[in-house]
Amino acid sequence: MLFLEADIIVKTVMIGLLLASVWTWAIIVSFAMNIAQISRKSESFERDFARTENIDRFYDEYSKSNLPSAKVFVAGIKEWRRSTAKGPIDREGTRQRLASAMNSTIAQELDRIADRLNFLATVGAIAPFVGLFGTVWGIMRSFSAIAAEQNSSLAVVAPGIAEALFATAIGLFAAIPAVIAYNRFSHRLNKLEARMGRFADGFHATLSRELELGD
Repeated sequence: MLFLEADIIVKTVMIGLLLASVWTWAIIVSFAMNIAQISRKSESFERDFARTENIDRFYDEYSKSNLPSAKVFVAGIKEWRRSTAKGPIDREGTRQRLASAMNSTIAQELDRIADRLNFLATVGAIAPFVGLFGTVWGIMRSFSAIAAEQNSSLAVVAPGIAEALFATAIGLFAAIPAVIAYNRFSHRLNKLEARMGRFADGFHATLSRELELGD
């Protein structure tokens, strides 16, 4: 009812905020499912890696995988093969290139996974102000109604104030879940980054030992 009685400006604000809220929840649900799946598959990948006795066969199995940890592993193997294809081997240079290749892949994967989180941050930051704009506009209408009717009774000012408060409520309804989800998912991404970093460090140490054995 409040929506139907609102003017076009307030209606536009409400519709925009409702659409932002719907898209926010779609991102929240899809991202939560995606990050949970990545965590499960990463744990399984690391167990398989720890048990493998044939790195080349393991590489063939995961070379096309979209799993972030697998991409870090593949980047390490590709750089290892390029750096050790021809002698003499620059051992220190190889170590540096391995670290650079895997760290770069970690950064790329985090950017890819976190791509839509920027929308949550934007909604969390802007939605309250958009709702506030609707609030100010509704109050302005109330004052205009008072001037036109020359009557300050509640019946004259109540509709505009109600619209204003409703716009504010929708703005908060869109912003609060977005802020909570953004903070929570940022924490999950930090944990994923740490996990991939630990895997990269361990794999880097394994390859470094292979270089030492070649001395």
